[in-house]
Amino acid sequence: MAILNREFSKSLMKVEVVPHDPTWRGKFEDEAKLIALALGDNVVDIHHIGSTSIPTIHAKPIIDILVQVKDIAKVDEQSSAMTALGYEIMGEFGLPGRRFFRKHNDQGIRTHHVHIFKINVFEVQRHLAFRDYMIAHPDDALKYSDLKRKLAKQYPEDIQGYVDGKDGFIKEMERKAIQWKRSLKLS
Repeated sequence: MAILNREFSKSLMKVEVVPHDPTWRGKFEDEAKLIALALGDNVVDIHHIGSTSIPTIHAKPIIDILVQVKDIAKVDEQSSAMTALGYEIMGEFGLPGRRFFRKHNDQGIRTHHVHIFKINVFEVQRHLAFRDYMIAHPDDALKYSDLKRKLAKQYPEDIQGYVDGKDGFIKEMERKAIQWKRSLKLS
């Protein structure tokens, strides 16, 4: 997990976890089309990731989008296309090789995160395995949802406390998810 500057993150983001909203999928699809147009033929594929992509759990109402590209350096050249869509350029933001963008609505509320990676790097596999594992394992997804709700109540104004509180659980689920994905490939 990326380490955030606690004071910076506290001042910008209230921790809110809400029940799954079925409109999140459509919001992802709409935004994915715009991103695909903005980044053009560099895009290999675009995935909905994060808690809003898991239909059974509570989530922060921020759509996480993972984009795989052929050439990560070309994304830097295309940053103005992302700013034209309303995104703020965040650079690697704690993960080497990633390009991270975030978007806010007219009221200043965060609505989207875009994580861009070169195709087939481990970070991509990790995100997709976690999402797919949670969808396929509703008991673990429920545990994750319950943890998120508890932490949101415990850290309503402290996003770093919330993130830190999830870290151990996420790492354990990622380990299980990667093993699960490998076992599917062997079947």
